[in-house]
Amino acid sequence: MKNKVVVLGSLNVDTTLHVANMPQPGETISAQSKTSSPGGKGANQAVAAARSNADTCFIGQVGDDQSGQMMIKALKDNGIDTAHINIVEDQGTGSAVILLDENGQNSIMVYGGANQSMGSAVIKQAEELIKSANFIVAQFETPQERTLEAFKIAKENGVVTVLNPAPAATIMPELLAVTDLVIPNETESATLTGIEVTDEASMDANAAKFQKMGVKNLIITVGDKGAYYSTEAAHGFVPAFKVDAVDTTAAGDTFIGALCSQLSGDLSNIAEALTYAQKASSITVQSMGALPSIPTTDQINATYKN
Repeated sequence: MKNKVVVLGSLNVDTTLHVANMPQPGETISAQSKTSSPGGKGANQAVAAARSNADTCFIGQVGDDQSGQMMIKALKDNGIDTAHINIVEDQGTGSAVILLDENGQNSIMVYGGANQSMGSAVIKQAEELIKSANFIVAQFETPQERTLEAFKIAKENGVVTVLNPAPAATIMPELLAVTDLVIPNETESATLTGIEVTDEASMDANAAKFQKMGVKNLIITVGDKGAYYSTEAAHGFVPAFKVDAVDTTAAGDTFIGALCSQLSGDLSNIAEALTYAQKASSITVQSMGALPSIPTTDQINATYKN
């Protein structure tokens, strides 16, 4: 049976400036080229889940503009239910400017726009949808207050709540109390716990700190090294698949969406689901752009036949 994954998150149009090297403070450089594509952490995670055959639905907000229509169409084209995307007239659709260097590394600047003006009514209108899900996933490109409202509904109805605390910010303690699984990268984890991630012992310490903060289950993504996991039943490290990265944009989002498409509600198959998610993200980084680079299950299976 397919997992039903509801993503509460951001919808951004990404503009990528391709540069030889990242600019230094005060330096003006020329971009080699410019590309635009649908993106936003929420959209990326939803598309990754949908392309891995999850029954995927989206809760979000866009402006009444061409960019908003572009984002809704991009999700619909991937078979995602967009009935709970709200359209507002007083805010523009979110956008992001990405600097991408020749080594595949990026720096990202995000304008929240309609994403950040989301009100409680959007969550109330999606209450029945949230109740019907297996997983609900959220990030920090929409207001934490909305995530808290959605996670409370989910927890009351046995839906697994997954928080990707990116970009890193101070987390509302009451939000952590209703989070089943938190998935930061190593930098975000260190920011939130105050414990630098350097080795497995420090990851264990991060897990212990998150448990004290109210979250029993943790995954820390560590770029091209792999992913650490700690649940009530087990902990360990799943290595990444070594590839030549072209563009790391959406790698983490692909990982999360693909993971939620495979994960069982009790997290008992977490190591297997993490391996699948690592395969998905390893393919994403080998192509340009956010949504265009996210693989399908067939592509993942064809690439990793053994």
